[in-house]
Amino acid sequence: MSLRWKIAQSAELKWWQNYLKKKPESDYRIWKKTYWTSFFESLDLSIEKDASILDAGCGPAGIFMIFDDYKVTAIDPLLDEYEAKLPHFDKNMYPFVDFKTLSLEELPDAPQYDWVFCLNAINHVDDLEKSFQKLVAATKPGGKLVVSIDAHNHSFLKHIFRAIPGDILHPHQHGLKDYEEMLARQGCKVEASILKDEAFIFNYYVLVGRKL
Repeated sequence: MSLRWKIAQSAELKWWQNYLKKKPESDYRIWKKTYWTSFFESLDLSIEKDASILDAGCGPAGIFMIFDDYKVTAIDPLLDEYEAKLPHFDKNMYPFVDFKTLSLEELPDAPQYDWVFCLNAINHVDDLEKSFQKLVAATKPGGKLVVSIDAHNHSFLKHIFRAIPGDILHPHQHGLKDYEEMLARQGCKVEASILKDEAFIFNYYVLVGRKL
């Protein structure tokens, strides 16, 4: 693993600790579940009742929270740290989820999930191309991959951010077209690029892809 990724992971844990320290546990979980429900509904997606779901890079409060009627697997390299250091996260509260402490690069290649979600995570990985390859490989043929990205709006800024650690939490700096092309190279057709939030440096998109 690269030094930049290790620094980003350490910063990620500290960010969560600072962010959650003044938030009541039960209130935060209720708010986060409401947030994910609204987020999912805004994508206008429909998941079949018997679908298998992966929440890749789930963090301590990922979209897994709203899929209690499904078979769900959730992975994150910091899960053990979250459980030990964040009272807001307790695996036992989600008996429908199979939690695994894994990075995206460690995902098995077997296509076993109908739906793969990777939300607020792909910009944090160590090996971006390998992570996309693993996500697509884990998706069943015809299955859906839903990835959120922070995409640079200005080409010159992404090159500056690559040269200096201007965004310590995100080791990777790319534009929307870059991410769409990465998915296409792995055999995933991007069916929608949904703009969720706009800012000067980054726009926040959700890419919805189908494995060919």
